Amino acid sequence: MLTEELNYFLPEERIAQHPVKPRDSARLLVVNRKDASIKEDLFRNLYRYFNQGDVLVLNDTKVIPARLLGYKEKTGGKVEVFLLKQISKQDWIALVKPSAKVPIATSVVLHDKIKVEIRDFLGEGKRIVHYPQGNLLSIIHKIGLVPLPPYIRRESPEPDDRIRYQTIYAKKSGSVAAPTAGLHYTNRVFKKLKEKGIDTCYITLHVGYGTFKPITTERVEQHVVDAEDFAISEETATLLNKKKREGKRIIAVGTTVTRVLETQYIEGKFQAGFGSTTKFIHPPYHFHAIDILQTNFHLPRSSLLALVFAFAGKELIMKAYNYAIENNFRFYSYGDTMLIL
Repeated sequence: MLTEELNYFLPEERIAQHPVKPRDSARLLVVNRKDASIKEDLFRNLYRYFNQGDVLVLNDTKVIPARLLGYKEKTGGKVEVFLLKQISKQDWIALVKPSAKVPIATSVVLHDKIKVEIRDFLGEGKRIVHYPQGNLLSIIHKIGLVPLPPYIRRESPEPDDRIRYQTIYAKKSGSVAAPTAGLHYTNRVFKKLKEKGIDTCYITLHVGYGTFKPITTERVEQHVVDAEDFAISEETATLLNKKKREGKRIIAVGTTVTRVLETQYIEGKFQAGFGSTTKFIHPPYHFHAIDILQTNFHLPRSSLLALVFAFAGKELIMKAYNYAIENNFRFYSYGDTMLIL
């Protein structure tokens, strides 16, 4: 597939800069693969599209305040540290700006006079950041900023972003971007799902900064996605295998859940476990694990849009996207969402 096929034009005013209130008042675009129909609804009515016994799978990762602002201890020059992945108790891989102007062994002073040392060059602006006092993860909630996506244009995150750029069921810290399909869920939505007899379960995939990386190769299949850590529990695997045997539908909340379930569906069974996945789903692909996908609207030339094309076909998805643009749907992380049946 040519990468150019993942292109579409989105007017800038369609990019949501703030989330709607309440969360479940987001608009829902329901796309049916069987008859290629498209209809509008509100997210709070999600339960109407599921049957008793269906199971909803959500990603319980938690976004960390990964953006740290500071200055060089010796010169006072400004430095931004964007934490990407913890590799030991005291060390992180991070994007450092301006990387070329921060020599190895530079001491950077962060908020509350906390000091870190900038170490090895890893390429693409990535560095090793060392915190000699212990585990940086234990204090970044005091000193870090919400890592909003680059297309949300603010001088700095607002206090509300700490709550809204996080699902209400987030548990396990490790993501530097939110699993945005889950941002619309409220206790009211979960109550309605439970009343209808729809089960819920959780996987974990820590979303990396690579989720924003555009596909730059000529062909989609030449693109390589960054590795992301995941886990699926015995409890979740057992429930999903039971649902498969019973012929119930498995509903993936987002592309992160989809990638984990498709990774761990091996020889006709969901396998519990943890690891790192580089699974890149793009056309043509035959889905084995999931039956329904709920997902937000994605950027052009992105691996996420390629996955959605694989699930529902380019023609139907572009029909849905064009409808959404013409009817003032809100796009990307803080925007509206789709349900693909």
